Formats: sequence, structure tokens, C-alpha cells
Amino acid sequence: MIKVSDTAKQKVVSLMTEDGYDAATDFVRVGVKSGGCSGLSYELKFDKTADESDKIFEDNNVRIIVDKKSFLYLVGTTLEYSGGLNGKGFVFNNPNAQRTCGCGESFSL
Repeated sequence: MIKVSDTAKQKVVSLMTEDGYDAATDFVRVGVKSGGCSGLSYELKFDKTADESDKIFEDNNVRIIVDKKSFLYLVGTTLEYSGGLNGKGFVFNNPNAQRTCGCGESFSL
């Protein structure tokens, strides 16, 4: 399961609305791909449909889909949003990551 903090929920709903998505029916697609300074990097985008093989979650009234491969890396992750002095953006607090880079956008196991 992937959790969504209150600040991330507010930002997701706002961005989905701006991009023409409906947070009540559409999804946030979260994934992992090869790359980044630590080996793996996070992906986050909006999607209107889920594939048959996707895992579907809902937390804090945010519908999340994750492909099977990425799910193994993301179990227990909390999606947060930071608007502090170090920059704005979504932050993945992933208990599976053994090492992360300084920007927080990539990790390794």
C-alpha cells in the first residue's frame, strides 16, 4: 500500500484539476524506473485508466495505481509534498530505500 499525506493530497487534487483530471475518478500513477544518481528514480503522473496488471490503492481520497514491477519497490511508501526552502515538490518516503540521493528523486535498495 502507498499512503498519501494531507499536504500531498491537497497538491495532487489542485494539479489534477489544473490538468483536466478529476481526483474523484482519475488516478495518480506512481512508478519506478532505472536511472538517477542512485540507480532508480520515481515517476509520478496522472492517468484516466488502469491496466489489468496494475495495483490500485486509495488513501486519503487519492486513487493511486502502480504497475506490478514498481509495486515491489514502493510497498509502504508515503507520498508527501514539501514546499520548504530546499525546493518544492513531491517527496517519496520509502522505507525500502537503503540509499537516496541529495535531491530525493532517486534511490537504491
